[in-house]
Amino acid sequence: MTDIFDNREARAMLIAKQMKPFDSDNYIYELKFDGIRCLAYLDKDVMDLRNKRNKPLLSLFPELSRLNDFVSQKCILDGELIVIKNGKPDFYEIQKRTMMTNHFKIAMSAKKYPAAYVAYDMLYAGNQTLIDEPIEKRKAILNSVIKENEYLAISRVVENQGIGLFNIVKEQNLEGVVAKRKGSKYFFGKRSQDWIKFKYLKDDDYIICGYILKSHHMTSFILGQYAQDGTLVYQGHCTLGCSINILKQYKYTIIEHSPFEKIPKGNENAVWLKPEIVCIVEYMPGVNQGLRQPVLKGIRDDKHPHDCIMAEK
Repeated sequence: MTDIFDNREARAMLIAKQMKPFDSDNYIYELKFDGIRCLAYLDKDVMDLRNKRNKPLLSLFPELSRLNDFVSQKCILDGELIVIKNGKPDFYEIQKRTMMTNHFKIAMSAKKYPAAYVAYDMLYAGNQTLIDEPIEKRKAILNSVIKENEYLAISRVVENQGIGLFNIVKEQNLEGVVAKRKGSKYFFGKRSQDWIKFKYLKDDDYIICGYILKSHHMTSFILGQYAQDGTLVYQGHCTLGCSINILKQYKYTIIEHSPFEKIPKGNENAVWLKPEIVCIVEYMPGVNQGLRQPVLKGIRDDKHPHDCIMAEK
């Protein structure tokens, strides 16, 4: 029998839906951190970080190379890589690190804006897989195994007060809250209805399907997402924060025809791209149609384009 630790076979469970904040005795509530989801494989002589696409990340975060010194047994953690800037997680700084290739620049960034790992689940401990255990037991084991320090922290849990925690998130201009059903199990790589997010800062993942060069050296990215039936759907434009130089840092493929079934109106002169680069776009909350004041938050290589699914209305 293969061991998920040795073979790096664990996969992060995903959130299936977003809802308005609610209070319930049947859920626990945690902060939703604005970072990079990551599994940590830790043992006496093992320290490995993997993103949602199972890409190793430790070479980009050398300041975390001794996290395994702060656990009492062999384990797999589920959590978030974050960088704190001006008192709160800053996605831009953590995402910028993932784009670096120069070892000197990585070391300088690690010193100026050191990353930390916030653990919120325990998937494996000792030599046993824990995914069939209820979340309360996994949390208890997590708390017993980890010794917290400046690089490794445990996500705090709030009982019953989902709305209250969300109000604090709004006051502090943080990303959101995750509600997790008590007694729930963990399903590798699946979207679970047992985890629900309340988001304050509205953002979503989109595929860059093309671009339009505008005046004053501006670039507008053409965005798309997949419908439930697998059809690629046009979702509008994003100009603020966008630059052709951003695309040049990634491998992209220009194609002759629109990746959409029909060319969206106003995009007749676009440069079309193979839909393979995923980005995060932040926009004003409370919008009913389209994206209001969208701003490019960053490019992410930890998500497959086909996982960019339109939210159900």
